[in-house]
Amino acid sequence: MSDRIFGGIGLVLAIIYAWAAAGIQESFLTDEVGPKVFPWIIATILGLSSAWFLIKPDPDPEWPTWGRVAEIGLAALVLVIYAEALPAFGFLLPTAVASGYLTWRLGSKPVESVVIGVVTALGIYLIFRSLLGLSLPREGMELAIDGFFSSLGDLFASDPEPAPATAPQGD
Repeated sequence: MSDRIFGGIGLVLAIIYAWAAAGIQESFLTDEVGPKVFPWIIATILGLSSAWFLIKPDPDPEWPTWGRVAEIGLAALVLVIYAEALPAFGFLLPTAVASGYLTWRLGSKPVESVVIGVVTALGIYLIFRSLLGLSLPREGMELAIDGFFSSLGDLFASDPEPAPATAPQGD
């Protein structure tokens, strides 16, 4: 019975998600695919998965213990706090803390989790900013990193002559 309840809730969520996706306004400047396709794909996969739970439920489901449910809830709370912290603290600090916590809960030792969190945050930041050119929330640390890489780029610029500081004066 629990699988059918889960499937019913998922099906209702899929319908709500598809309905919300249908309301997305399309601009005349969008590409051929448009902004509605990805939400429609998500709604379709969620709907089909939920229908599977309704049609063919597990006869003897194993539910996690209350301790495990609390741990899952705490992980979800960390992700909500992470999303709220991004605008205030930038990308690096919240990403390092959240990924460090989650790797610790998945079984890493505390020191390993700190290292993994920092390396993950820096790696994702550099890939998104440098290689993909995407915008991420930035605060003090990110601005310092961007300034460092900008100054490195200035060192290797192909133009050896600096631009004049002021415009030439006319007669």
